[in-house]
Parts: sequence; structure tokens; C-alpha cells
Amino acid sequence: MEDKNLTDFLELPDRDILAKTRPFFAFTENLINNKFHHWHRILSSPSERRVKILDNYTNTEREMVMMASNNYLGLTTHPRVKEAARRALEKFGIGAGSVPLFGGTLDLHRELEQKLAAIKGCEDAIIFTSGYSANVGCVSALVRKDDVAINDRLNHASLIDGCRLSGGTLRAFRHNDMESLEKVLASCDREFQGKLIIVDGVFSMDGDISPLPEIKKLADKYGARIMIDEAHATGVIGENGRGTPEHFHMEGQIDVVAGTLSKALAGVGGFVASSRKVVNYLRFYARSYMFSTALPPAVTGGLIAALDVIQTEPELREKLWQNIDYMLGNLKKMGFDLGNARTAIIPIIVGDERILKLMSKEIHEAGIFVNSVYYPAVPKKLSRLRLSLMATHTREDLDDTLAVLEKAGKKHGLI
Repeated sequence: MEDKNLTDFLELPDRDILAKTRPFFAFTENLINNKFHHWHRILSSPSERRVKILDNYTNTEREMVMMASNNYLGLTTHPRVKEAARRALEKFGIGAGSVPLFGGTLDLHRELEQKLAAIKGCEDAIIFTSGYSANVGCVSALVRKDDVAINDRLNHASLIDGCRLSGGTLRAFRHNDMESLEKVLASCDREFQGKLIIVDGVFSMDGDISPLPEIKKLADKYGARIMIDEAHATGVIGENGRGTPEHFHMEGQIDVVAGTLSKALAGVGGFVASSRKVVNYLRFYARSYMFSTALPPAVTGGLIAALDVIQTEPELREKLWQNIDYMLGNLKKMGFDLGNARTAIIPIIVGDERILKLMSKEIHEAGIFVNSVYYPAVPKKLSRLRLSLMATHTREDLDDTLAVLEKAGKKHGLI
């Protein structure tokens, strides 16, 4: 078996702008030939607790336990959500027909924005066609040349990209380290006009939570504003599933609350909730909003229903947390390194990319669908398997997964 890394395929610079694609193609072909390529697996069924995939390695349709979906509450196939999407499709057709500012704003869009604002404890909200475009559009609009955006080092890539597009200055502090954040704030205190602290509510690769009360104290001390990305928090944490501010009893105290509509809400799109003044400004200065056709009606209708389900069916979130506690408890007993995971995202730190390749292959062959995460998505010493739990997972699903992970972990010396 030949085991190579991407760097083994790098070539000298070439004047052909497409030259860079050749070594990367060779790299991925090598992974495929050794049965290490487990990205872009093709599903032939809904994204539920168990899925069917078209397995390139066996040339068959296989059933697998799905442990890599962000469908935390199982709402992608919830009857109320599907029915609402169907009604919107029949009434409005498949598209909005225009960008929101011109002719693309439907009454459904405003209803969704108002519901999101209410759930997030804000005056108003604006919806985007993706979570990525929400973050990029918001940050690049709010941060200007004389401003600074201060990011947790583990923030989502969309937040970093928004900072880079903004024309402002990007600074970073160590992950969830308040001493590091204060040092950055102090160094920026007189140098910049505006300061925006940006954090994930729940971090997408680690499953831990931002210490929002401590961040708020430092923001007030240094005259900074706060933006939080609630992609993996909405529907998951907080007494009523409203996210990180509710989790810390701080609703209405965060300046800008952003997020995606594609995780627990089970659709696609993104949002920013804030004051009416901020939302009004973003409608004209967030380029990813102004220059993108509005969300499809069926998606919008389904999202409205999903928000209602989150509020009226708390048993889904309760079941999700039963599954989270069960998996975290058992994986810790086995001896796996889970970092500081506290939510539906559970990383299993491997730290050796060769071992991670082997484990991923064996876990795939055993019928468990998990994601493997390598550098540069995470540092090389923190390469990992990444599990995502759903409310719809049964105890059998969890036990099957635990048995496969325990076997692979013992074989490769992780536990």
C-alpha cells in the first residue's frame, strides 16, 4: 500500500494558471486507489439516521449509519416541514425570480425574518441564500478600513473570509482564551475606530461553546461590539433551542446574531439578526444579499415550519441530548480524546494522519458514515474523526457505532 500526502505531489510553479490542478488531481486519485477517499459520498436516500449510499469501492448501494449529518433534530423529513414546503411550492413555484431588493421578496421571506428575529431576541433579521454568504456579507459590510475584527482562532472559514474582504484589520485570539482576548483588545484599544469581536456559538470542529458572559464583559470594558455565529447552536442549545445567548440567559444582549438555516433547521440559507438599523444597513451594503436571488419559496416555507417545530416539539431536542450524553459518556469511558466536546458535534482526536486514513477506511467498510478531518482544516496533531448526532438516532444506531469505533481505536492504539 502506497501512502502519500499532498506535499508529495507538489510541483514547481507553472505559468499556466491551471497547473495547480494536476498535482491535486494526482493526490486524490492516489487516495481513491488506496480506498482512502471518503469525501463526496453519494446518497441515494434522505439524510436520516440510516442512509443508502452508492459505494464507489463495492459498486453497490449500501446502507450505513449516518453519523455525519447536521440534521440534528431530524427535520429534513419531518411531516410538518415537508407539507409546508409543498404548499409554498404549489403557491409560488420553484423560485423567487429576483434579488430581494428588486422583485424577489415574498411574504414568506418576511415571515421567516420576523420569526428568526423573535427567536433570537432581536428587533429584525435578514435572510441570505447560505450561511456562508450571511457571514461574508455581514462582516464585510460592517468592518471598514479603520476597523478591526477580532476572531477566535477556530471561527468558521466564512467569518475569516468576510474579514479579509472587508478592507479592515483581522486579529485573532487563542480559542476560548479570555486572557488572550483581553490582550488583543488592549492592543487595539487606541489603534482602531471600531472593534468587532466575532465568535462561533458552538464550534463546528470541536463541539464546544463560547464563554459568552466573559466575552461580553470584555467587550463592554473595551467598547467593542459582539457578533456570534449560531450555525451549530440554533435548535440545539438553550432551554428552548434558541441558541447560545439563551443558553447563558443573555438574549437581547448580543449586538449581531448570525447563523445558518441548514443545520437543525434542515433547509438551506443563512440569517443575521440585530437591531432594525443594522438590518436595514445590511440590506443595502451586504453584497452577498444584494446580488443574490432570494431563497426558493419551498425552502422558505419549510424553514418557517421548522422554527415552529423547534418551539412546539421540545421532545426532539430532549432526545438529541439523551443521545449526546450517551455517546459522550461511552466514548470517554473507552478512553478516546474528545477535546472539550459538549454538544452534538463530537471529535475523536487521532493526531496521526496515516492512522486516520486507515481508521476511516475500516469504519467506512463496517457501515458507519463518519467524516475524517485533516490539515489544513485542523492542525496536523489534531486530525480527527468528526461525529454529528441526531435526535432520530436509535440506541441500536449508537451502539453499532460505538462497537466499530472501539474496535478501530484498540487496533490502532488510541484506546
